[in-house]
Amino acid sequence: MTGTQSLRALACAVLLFGAGAGLDAYAQKADAVRPEVGKPLQEAQTLSRQGKHREALAKVNEAESAAKTPNETFLVQRMRGSVASAAGDSETAIKSFEAVLNSGRVSGKEQQQMVQAIAVDYYKRKDYVKSAQWTQRYFKEGGSDPAMRSVLLQSYYLGNDCAAVNKMLGGNEESRKPSEEELQILANCFLRQKDTGGYVGAIEKLVVYYPKKEYWTDLLSRVQKKPGFSDRLASDVYRLKLATGNLANANDYMEAAQLAVQAGVPSEAKAILDKGYAANVLGQGKEADRQGRLRDLVNKTLAESQKNRANDERDALAAKDGNDLVKVGLNYVYEGKADKGLALVEQGIKKGGLKRPEDAKLRLGEAQIQSGQKAKGAQTLRGVKGEDGTADLARLWVLYARV
Repeated sequence: MTGTQSLRALACAVLLFGAGAGLDAYAQKADAVRPEVGKPLQEAQTLSRQGKHREALAKVNEAESAAKTPNETFLVQRMRGSVASAAGDSETAIKSFEAVLNSGRVSGKEQQQMVQAIAVDYYKRKDYVKSAQWTQRYFKEGGSDPAMRSVLLQSYYLGNDCAAVNKMLGGNEESRKPSEEELQILANCFLRQKDTGGYVGAIEKLVVYYPKKEYWTDLLSRVQKKPGFSDRLASDVYRLKLATGNLANANDYMEAAQLAVQAGVPSEAKAILDKGYAANVLGQGKEADRQGRLRDLVNKTLAESQKNRANDERDALAAKDGNDLVKVGLNYVYEGKADKGLALVEQGIKKGGLKRPEDAKLRLGEAQIQSGQKAKGAQTLRGVKGEDGTADLARLWVLYARV
């Protein structure tokens, strides 16, 4: 059931409270009052049950004109609130129910139901501030109808109180997992206010709880469009796209593989192409020959890398800086030798002298996560800094690790 449907169902339930069971109690109390008050109230009950709410309101007015005691006035107001609510006259219903509550004559479950009715009537009148206030009161008084949570959330949203929506869904008030619809409401709230930071935060919550391709597409697109984002991080973007199912077409697979070769990691290029062929994205159509030539080139480059690996590793270990150790280590990782490869990358970072140390930490964290070491990878990535996109990508990989 969607939020809108649940609100409609709730409205119907509140009307039933007024037009059905609630009126039985009124009728019983009406027997104890004078006939000129009790009789029209009983007639109002009958008419309301028949759906003749306007006629029922006329009978309530008749009873009011005859009422003299506080108890009679109380019963009239109570009946009027229920009938008016059933008739769709929210303004009259609210005034009557508030008068009943202020009388101090109702308590417990009955009071709770009346507070609920007022909250829903304010919502129907599009007075979202008052609706939120009365819904909060409903919960404070022990109300537990889950549909009222939707009333509160929608009241905050439609009242443009994104901070309240965020607090409600951010774990500050409760530990329950937000629904996907609730998080979409949060995202749309920030989007309407043109609050980019808030919107991105909401999408980040969505990828953690509901890691759908389209949410990752949004985040990846936004991070690449940030001012100062470096083109050299394209391979890292493609790496995360592959992990989240966002390599859209054959050109994406081809570009990702070519970048891996250029970075000196042909083992990763082979892994990318293998996935493209396995998914039947590559090797099909007019571009099949070109794709096959790239695959041959990658296989040849990888074979040469493996042939020279021992010498490359020895030279990297003897080098003054750790740049080549990082590269050799990554090749081992993407060949399936994660333990050895990750150890070499870590050794390269510790050795220092790196051209781009933050890039190296980013790729170590990525490799750790892809090798199944999610907690360790997230820890590595939380230490990545940089204003050129490295820290942004590291944050996205940490989110991915939580999935």
